[in-house]
Amino acid sequence: MATGCTAFDRPVASSAITATTATVQALGETEAVETRNADAADDPAIWRNPVDPSASLIVATDKRAGLHVYALDGKDRSFVAAGRVNNVDLRDMGKAGIIVAVSDRSDPAAAMVALFRLDPLAATLVPLGKVPVGTGEAYGVCLYRKDAALFAFNVLKDGTINQVALDLSGPAPTGRTVRTMKLATQSEGCVADDRTGRLYVAEEDVGVWRFDTAASGGWAGRKVADVDGSRIVADTEGVTIAAEGRGDGGYLLVSSQGDNAYAVYRLRDDAFVGRFRIAAGAFGATEETDGIDIAVGDVGGRFPDGLFVAQDGQNQPRAQNFKMVAWADIKRALKLR
Repeated sequence: MATGCTAFDRPVASSAITATTATVQALGETEAVETRNADAADDPAIWRNPVDPSASLIVATDKRAGLHVYALDGKDRSFVAAGRVNNVDLRDMGKAGIIVAVSDRSDPAAAMVALFRLDPLAATLVPLGKVPVGTGEAYGVCLYRKDAALFAFNVLKDGTINQVALDLSGPAPTGRTVRTMKLATQSEGCVADDRTGRLYVAEEDVGVWRFDTAASGGWAGRKVADVDGSRIVADTEGVTIAAEGRGDGGYLLVSSQGDNAYAVYRLRDDAFVGRFRIAAGAFGATEETDGIDIAVGDVGGRFPDGLFVAQDGQNQPRAQNFKMVAWADIKRALKLR
């Protein structure tokens, strides 16, 4: 297991201008989470059905109660009581099924990742078990698939990032920590690009860091986006990747929670390309967004080019929920090709 000190590379220069912000509107929303009158909804993960895109599903956390599975019409198809779960991610592992991982923070001194298998026909989650992932409070989690191997990157609240090799072959899942990295302050959101082997982690008051996903990749990260009060306003929260084209094509999307917006960066060169807000329309606006996710390609119905899902921290008079936006609308608003 490789370990290291705080991960620093060269800083990104702060923006000298106030970045302009485009607006889009949601085309749908999920039903509210179970927990009312509290900060509860947190993070979504989209499973795109490759055979019938209109049957795609959204798995999302109520961080005080468990996991919801939503259909694209926003209806709550199922709920599993899983306690204090925070971030969620998923990967289709072929014969092993669609594996869903959530950061389990039930014990703030003993981080766990809870694993489930998504049944796409029944739209339910089957519990597989929990894997210890370090000492401290589990906060963020994201999965990385390399061929038949599956890794979980577990971001602890203090900025520790543990890379865990998951083994799903036995009656219960097991894990082995193969690398540990460390950011200086509170961190949470993360996303891994299976195509390029790059990991992106959000340090809330600092910015977004990029790491190599290889277990031998070392511990030093490179900052690719700053909390500069213009492009990103603290906190930096959810991060997701819109993978388009071959190689490193596409975009990194980041939740700028401090001003209810989302910053977009080009993956190829980390260049900032714009920012947007979700404004009120047929459905409400989004505020104080934590987790985000995107699925590029045909997701059926209103989302023939892709679906962006964002947690909404202000959804009165109902409990918090998740808003759904067409990726094509975001690209059009930002003039992205």
